[in-house]
Amino acid sequence: MSKAIRIHQYGTADNLRWEEVAVAPPGPGEVHLRHSAIGLNFIDVYHRTGLYPLAALPATLGMEGAGVVIALGDGVKDLAQGDRVAYAGGPPGAYAEERLIPAHRLVKLPDAISDRQAAGMMLQGMTAQYLLRRTYRVQKGDTVLIHAAAGGVGLIACQWANHLGATVIGTVGSKEKAELAKAHGCHHPILYREEDFVARVSEITAGAGVAVVYDSIGKETFLKSLDCLQPMGMLVSFGQSSGAVESFNPGLLAAKGSLFLTRPSLMVYTAKRADLLATAAELFEVVGSGAVKIEVNQHYPLRETGQAHRDLEARKTTGSTVLIP
Repeated sequence: MSKAIRIHQYGTADNLRWEEVAVAPPGPGEVHLRHSAIGLNFIDVYHRTGLYPLAALPATLGMEGAGVVIALGDGVKDLAQGDRVAYAGGPPGAYAEERLIPAHRLVKLPDAISDRQAAGMMLQGMTAQYLLRRTYRVQKGDTVLIHAAAGGVGLIACQWANHLGATVIGTVGSKEKAELAKAHGCHHPILYREEDFVARVSEITAGAGVAVVYDSIGKETFLKSLDCLQPMGMLVSFGQSSGAVESFNPGLLAAKGSLFLTRPSLMVYTAKRADLLATAAELFEVVGSGAVKIEVNQHYPLRETGQAHRDLEARKTTGSTVLIP
């Protein structure tokens, strides 16, 4: 028997249970994976609360992990027992010592990437890749705004955007987080609790606005993010840690300068195997070159996932967090 963190009903972190689960032999196209490290992400909170409903309950949460292949189902040809692999983006089930997972969602890890590093970067790093390289392709000379710049995606995105030659503005919640973001490529950290970030963006850009806003906050920042954009700029709303964005009249986009709005997800951007491999390869390249450093700043035993969720929701964490089976 394996141990896993499961929920039997939606709700608070108190609903997370440490339970024994049986792992069946892998079926066709599946891999039996033993985790060495598991990533913690805000989408896990959305699943736990039911904001993003799961297929059925009880369920094991978690969208990201790294480990070793211990058994293969029929038809799996490009993996072998003992391979070090990682994944992100589903199906859920990462909060477990062992699990079954479709082989086509796994990516082999290069020697230069550790298991804990991989578990702390696959979802957040591949999110940064599709945001910066595909949703809005950041160019040298662009000015960009990244909310939650000291968070997991934020620290990666700031470094990567800086590497691409952009001027990076970021919002943060404390002076400590401002220093952290600045050390990771954010040229202009804004303390959103003390400053009006719209006014500061206007000041920094001499009234021009930014080419793109990457917004994982949602309800609290959405309308103000629109006000930070230059004409024909793009708002990329890829999360909602403060709550879902309220309905609005699309005519507002025209009134504020023929703006673009998109609500992308990693699962769609990596649904095709070729896109998954290309996304992971570019992430491995920028991390391997040293252009982007992955900061795994918190480690929790898997059985203490409840506390990890509480700290994440209280914005006590920075960078990446991993759970250790």
